[in-house]
Amino acid sequence: MLRVSEIPTKKAKHVNKFGKLVLEDGTVFDGMGFGYSTTVSGEVVFNTGMSGYTEALTDPSYNGQILTLTYPLVGNYGIPNILEKDEDDIKKYLESDRIQVRALVVHELSLTASHWNLAMTLDEWLYNEKIPGITGIDTRALTTKLRTQGVMMGILAVSEKEIDEQALKAQLASAKKYNDEEFMAIVSTKEPKTYGTGQESIIVVDTGVKNAILRNVRKMGYKVICVPWNYSIEKILSYEPKGVVIASGPGDPIKCVETMSTAKSLIERNIPTLGICLGAQILGLAGGASTYKLKYGHRGQNKSCIDLDTEQVYVTSQNHGYCLDPDSIKNTDFRLWFTNTDDKTVEGIRHKEKKILAVQFHPEASPGPFDCMFIFEELKRLIGEDNAKN
Repeated sequence: MLRVSEIPTKKAKHVNKFGKLVLEDGTVFDGMGFGYSTTVSGEVVFNTGMSGYTEALTDPSYNGQILTLTYPLVGNYGIPNILEKDEDDIKKYLESDRIQVRALVVHELSLTASHWNLAMTLDEWLYNEKIPGITGIDTRALTTKLRTQGVMMGILAVSEKEIDEQALKAQLASAKKYNDEEFMAIVSTKEPKTYGTGQESIIVVDTGVKNAILRNVRKMGYKVICVPWNYSIEKILSYEPKGVVIASGPGDPIKCVETMSTAKSLIERNIPTLGICLGAQILGLAGGASTYKLKYGHRGQNKSCIDLDTEQVYVTSQNHGYCLDPDSIKNTDFRLWFTNTDDKTVEGIRHKEKKILAVQFHPEASPGPFDCMFIFEELKRLIGEDNAKN
């Protein structure tokens, strides 16, 4: 055990800059800029988690967004070694290979980081990856605005010089809207990647997969073959997988036309399949349901959901802005499995006859509670039923 005097400590150094956040409704937040000096635009969203900023910042589902953390103090435990990998060559502490958010908004950046696993400070990491951050603003007021009016576009500038507010507003007016962006070409792998060894494999369709999903499929005992988002059903079946996972990811699911086509074939062929977050929406669309955009989304590690089969409530980790329409599910071969205890939105579906299941929350957590790891066991159980017939 490390003594207090031996615990690594580092001071922030990419701080004390000008920082300004402008929302599309004209609201302006002034604060201290940190990280990299640049200007970016994106959809402004908030996450209610109390920790886990390393995992959140590297979650591909945040691509294209300016992330606000509602917990008031951020950065106190710094960042671990971002290069460290596990035995399967998967990043150990990150959910992808880089920071995915466009920018970071916090109430108070800790200027000192201290932790047994500390490698660098948060501002240092952002600087290295050319991501701007702003601190010293009222994140309560910002979050209240987003909850009341809905998520909106924003522009964030960090600079060593005074920032021209009017120029920022003009730049935001001409910026590409979040809903118009094409994310799959950015977040998905370009070529198949294999993790682990073994004769039996599970295909993971990479629509913006988190590393924790890969880790948990490996824990099930299967080799992971991660394929591009637009991989055809023929290419997937050429691997003779025991099952398929359609991963999480950013953006509007309706744009994942090729993935939907593959999902429809998976349903028709009754191949054991698990959809997670965006993957759940894609499976629902493939089965005839529809989706819609939530007012401000579900982002955090404290979202309660109820299993309608058992009436058990679970605390879940979530990160999504779109959702399945519950009324549209009634006209499909899916049934409701989980719902959100707060707003009654769809949190999980199961096919009435086939080996297809999907959850809107993140059973792999990272960050968040591990209450729902059993979802991976459910997929394994479906695969086992297949094996019993062979």
